[in-house]
Parts: sequence; C-alpha cells; structure tokens
Amino acid sequence: MPTVQASAISHPNIAFIKYWGNVDHNLRIPVNGSISMNLAGLETRTTVTFDASLQSDQLTLNGSNANGAALERVSAFLDHVRTLAGINQCARVTSKNNFPAGAGIASSSSAFAALALAATTAAGLSLDTAELSRIARRGSGSASRSVPGGFVEWHAGSDHETSFAESIAPADHWALNDCVAIVSKSHKETGSTEGHTMAPTSSLQDSRVAGAPARLDIVRQAILERDFGTFASMVELDSNMMHAVMMTSQPPLIYWQPATLAIMQAVGQWRREGLDVCYTIDAGPNVHVICSADQSDTVQKMLAEIPGVSDVLRASPGGPTHLQKDAA
Repeated sequence: MPTVQASAISHPNIAFIKYWGNVDHNLRIPVNGSISMNLAGLETRTTVTFDASLQSDQLTLNGSNANGAALERVSAFLDHVRTLAGINQCARVTSKNNFPAGAGIASSSSAFAALALAATTAAGLSLDTAELSRIARRGSGSASRSVPGGFVEWHAGSDHETSFAESIAPADHWALNDCVAIVSKSHKETGSTEGHTMAPTSSLQDSRVAGAPARLDIVRQAILERDFGTFASMVELDSNMMHAVMMTSQPPLIYWQPATLAIMQAVGQWRREGLDVCYTIDAGPNVHVICSADQSDTVQKMLAEIPGVSDVLRASPGGPTHLQKDAA
C-alpha cells in the first residue's frame, strides 16, 4: 500500500438527552439512547496518512506531538480500521480544534468522528453514515452522533450493529443557536471515559436510565414540532439528572463552578421574562445556552456580562462529518 492521505472535518455536538454510562465499555454501547445537535462553526480538522515507512503511529494535536494515553487511544482506534481494511501500515494523524478541548464541549465527539472518516477513507474504505457512526463510536460514544448532520438520535442498541446514530432532522429544520458560555478552558481532571465507568456507583443512575425513553420521545417530538417550551423543560431536566448522577457517584464528580450555577439561574430568569432560552451542561463547567437564533445576539451579550464567563462561543445547527480536499 503506497502512502495514502485523507482529511476530514467534523463538528462537536451538544446532547439534549444525555449519554452517561455504558452497558459495554469496550464497544461503548450506552445504557440509554440520546439526542443531540451538531455545532456549526466549532470544528475538528483531522488528517490521516498511512505511510509504510513509519515504525509506529504518530499523533499531533493542536500543533503539539502527543504521546501516552492520547496516542494509545488513537492507535487502538486505528487498529480497528486497519483490521477492517486488511492493512498494517502505521499512520500519521494531525488534528486541530478551533475550540477548547477537554472542557465539556465534546471535543472527543468531533475528534473521533473526523478520525473515523479520514482514517477509513485513507485506508480505502467507503462506509455509509450508519457504519461510520458505529466505527466512530468505538473511539468515543458521542462521536457516533457527530457523523450524521443536524439534529441526531443515537440508538442505544444492544451490540455493535444496532448501536448507531442517524439524523432525525436536517440542520436547517429549526433556527436554534447554542451560546456556549466558557467558564473554564482547563482540561477536566476526570474525563468522560472514566466518568462513564463511575455512573453505576450512583443510586440515582437506575432512575435516570429508566426515564430516558420517555424523555427521548418528548424531545424528539418537540424538535420535529419546533416546540421550544416543551423542549426547554425536558432538556434542562435531563441535564440536571445527569449531573445529579455525577455528584452522587463514588467518588463524586462535581464539574460546576460558581459561574456555572450563576448562568443556570440567569437562564431560568430570562425564560420567565419571555426569552426562548434553556441550558444544558456536558461533563464540564461550561454551559450550553440554547436559544432561538433571532434572540442569540441578546443572549450572547447577557451571558458575557455574567462574572466568571471568559468568552461566549456561538454555533448554529451543523452538518455531517465530511471530507476536505486539502490537508489540515
């Protein structure tokens, strides 16, 4: 196999119904399904080059050489691709984000979705969206949701074949914006992969999982009908339930900072005053404030005025993971 290169772009996603906990940690089969929205404007660009002259896989993240756990995770993922393609060449992987990594903005979702497409393409494979979603899931569960475009549902399934994500509405279906209030750009001490393994230690996890199908149905229908009121109440409930599980795990995971809580309280007040706005928080202190696109300028400005908020990123619904012609 000659030297072959491919590059891909993927957006992170924000989950409206959360993924937290696995029934199979190796395959990343989740305990419940989830629904999310891809975030246009926030992206990971990844280039994979299979090169017979390499003695081992190489990884460059945001301009710096990466080793240790990060490289091991990528190499393990590439091993799946190599097995599928029947090749044995090592690869050079270069990846760059335009947003903070490891701070609760689902950097692993776009990272492994982009890696999945770039690596399989460079390896000579041509996969449909469902299969690419399954492959991305092996690297990061939430990456399965970044493969399709727009508003996406990840079917929990029970094995590799049945656990994949698909689009339930295109990016232009609903004019929502995600105003991401940055409270911290620091890499979180306990990442999501480790956090998923701790979920069963909370006595609240079983209740959260049991109610997930009903919440999925409500949010899916609210998205299809563009019903913001129903959507907002269920998205905040689901986020609060996930963090309740985190906080009651052993040991507890408390990601919130004072500014996190201040934003949550402010969002509730703004909605009572008539704005179409709600919050959701992934595994980190930063707050995703979902609002109507026509109100996003106002929301972004008000978020920026809250003490402890260092920046506010804004994203509209994003498209699917796709190839780019030029290397990253």
